[in-house]
Amino acid sequence: MEQASVSGDPDGAGLRKPPTAPSAECKLHSATRDVRLLWSANAADALGTHMSTVAFPLLLLGLGYTPATVGLLAGAGLLVALVCGPVVAVAADRGLRKPVMVTSAALAATAMAAVAASVVSGQPPLGLLLGAFLAERIATACFEAAARGTIALVSAPQDLPRVVAGLEAGDRAALVAGPALGGMLYQISRTIPFAADAASYVVTALCVRFMRSDLRATSPTTPPPATAEAMSTETPDPCSGSALRALPAFAREAFAGFALLRSAPRLRLVMAWTTTVNAALSALYFTAVFTLQAGGGGAAMGVVLALSGAAGLVGSVMAPALVRRLGGARTLVGVTWLMVLPSGGLAFAEGPWAYGLCFGTFCLILAPATVVIQAAAIADTPSHLQARTGAVLATAAIGAAAVSPVLAGALVTHDGPAPSAVVCAAALALLALFTSVRAGRLKTGG
Repeated sequence: MEQASVSGDPDGAGLRKPPTAPSAECKLHSATRDVRLLWSANAADALGTHMSTVAFPLLLLGLGYTPATVGLLAGAGLLVALVCGPVVAVAADRGLRKPVMVTSAALAATAMAAVAASVVSGQPPLGLLLGAFLAERIATACFEAAARGTIALVSAPQDLPRVVAGLEAGDRAALVAGPALGGMLYQISRTIPFAADAASYVVTALCVRFMRSDLRATSPTTPPPATAEAMSTETPDPCSGSALRALPAFAREAFAGFALLRSAPRLRLVMAWTTTVNAALSALYFTAVFTLQAGGGGAAMGVVLALSGAAGLVGSVMAPALVRRLGGARTLVGVTWLMVLPSGGLAFAEGPWAYGLCFGTFCLILAPATVVIQAAAIADTPSHLQARTGAVLATAAIGAAAVSPVLAGALVTHDGPAPSAVVCAAALALLALFTSVRAGRLKTGG
């Protein structure tokens, strides 16, 4: 918050007292408070998103729209996330992180409230649902792009594993409760899940609004405020082509995260690891969907998701202590090799409980490695490049996860579920070998 200027002397001494610097204890209390607010914002956002993710397809199908329409909307939402993230990341890294996060959460709340209000009327038009869905996806993509640099700004470097583990725990708990709660609330009333999602975005906006940490992170080369203000007062000549000349500069800003990845070996390891694991996990998930749809469909996948979320929650709680005991490099290498086992086990799984056991084991051992990877990425990225670097990593992971269902579907259609599981296990084994060779670089910097 900005400090109010002193316009007078309440003591009558005629002297203007300098502002008192906050004590170390005050800063620590503020940081701890902001970490809790960040955890709360993340958990509320994830819970509402998982509820509406279940309820929205059910609503469209219940209104008579085809699965192809539902799939088209999902694909459009993914495309929006890929396009908006890198663009918004530039604004976030240039000092607009908090306004972007608060405004995005408010916009998402408005969109979901509009869906809830339209459902009350009985037959909401597809145009309204499409517009609200895309508005919510745009807002969510902007929020996530801006939020990627928040962890480094509200926590000390030595607390990164604990803070990341808390965020993971919130995500896993939302994965367990969200789908079940969304389905249950939808059965009571079609309006309630969307109203609850709107309320979750309001909670998220308020949590971010009341953070006291300075969420602005600018480059060391950024001009001082006086210079920046003088520059902002200049009126550009529309005929001078300044807008066209600004495009290359904006492109350099947008690709600054990619340039950092090219020059940072540890970040390249992070990108290779997250891309491969996301691709394998996506392929395995859709292999389970394609295989179990004939034997229970949604109920069977509900068992798999519940077991996976519960195991991931346990793993997230245990992760900080495990990382402290073993160290980041050994944790990452060990977990990567262990992931090969449940992946290969899916080749022999039959029924939802067997699939749930394999996915639960996968998520249980995945959590500590996720903490290591995210903490390493945050620690190795300058504060003024957090959002842009995170956008590059997220784009690679989302792109790989988007291609995997196509490959999994082709393999399951022609040869059944076993080949897909074997291919994923082989990819993870190669990743484990690569990680074993390169993970020593994680030791630098803790």
